[in-house]
Amino acid sequence: MQEEIPPSELRESHEKLTEFSDDFETLYCQRRADRLHFVRPSIHTPSHMPFETARVGPGIIYSQWALERTIGNLREEIKQHSNAFANLSQRALRRCQVNVLKAMIPDLEPPENPFPRGSIDLADGYVLLTAMDGSPRGVDEFEASAIKSYLQDVGQQMPDEWAPLVTRWSRVRLPNSQVARSAWKEILKPIEHLRAARNVKIDYEGRTRFAEVHFYLSFKVAGVGKPLAVVSLYGEHHHQLYIDSSKTYVTMQHLGNSAVQVIDIKSIQSVVMLAPDEQYARDYHDGSEHNRYFLMEKPGLKLMKMLGVEQELVPEA
Repeated sequence: MQEEIPPSELRESHEKLTEFSDDFETLYCQRRADRLHFVRPSIHTPSHMPFETARVGPGIIYSQWALERTIGNLREEIKQHSNAFANLSQRALRRCQVNVLKAMIPDLEPPENPFPRGSIDLADGYVLLTAMDGSPRGVDEFEASAIKSYLQDVGQQMPDEWAPLVTRWSRVRLPNSQVARSAWKEILKPIEHLRAARNVKIDYEGRTRFAEVHFYLSFKVAGVGKPLAVVSLYGEHHHQLYIDSSKTYVTMQHLGNSAVQVIDIKSIQSVVMLAPDEQYARDYHDGSEHNRYFLMEKPGLKLMKMLGVEQELVPEA
């Protein structure tokens, strides 16, 4: 499900998948022809996937998901049920003709509203989105300390008694079309009506880290407006569990107010899911078991960016 797969990962996946399929066939089939029906395609086929990836490319590009999505879209367009298949073929033909025209003339159908009302284009594919404060407001002591430390790090001296007043923004659209939100607005919603989108993957001090966004702001640094985000970092992931799970299980501790930092908005790479990790406490009791989160990332983001697929923007109060 990756758009880019290095040869080292192909070799590792081939080793793991082949070990799985061979052990299954040895244990349950014992190489007997009369038990061949136990080896379902889902058991044996994955052992061929690394070689096919090297031959035809990553599976996300040619998998059946795109075809299933197309079938679903075309089915929704059927309006003549008395002659459904003829209607379906005409809808498919029309879809192909429209796609060809868009490919030949990319600006034939320009986006209706690339920058919603009240937004600020930050360049490089980043866009600040409302809601926003109507006037500058104070922040809590941890956020204020982080803002002050950031300004000092970039060479701006601030008096000890200085308290920042900021205009908070709630969302930012990323180059991959995702919309990253913030705790400022999300914590106001009941959990049953919330699809949290405030956890992000960032480039922090030359490394990939994960963080929860408090809010976004455009702050003047040396007289020039700079787009920033106030975040709380997550700790390092549990390395042994990561290795034991063949690099599929990533669990980390939320560091909360002890790791509030200010980062450049353009260091945000994508929105990720970090959900409470209840499994960690079954085997580990190191004091972090009640504040751990496991990671899931959305596949196909680079392809969405290449294709120009954008997330629908709904105004936020």
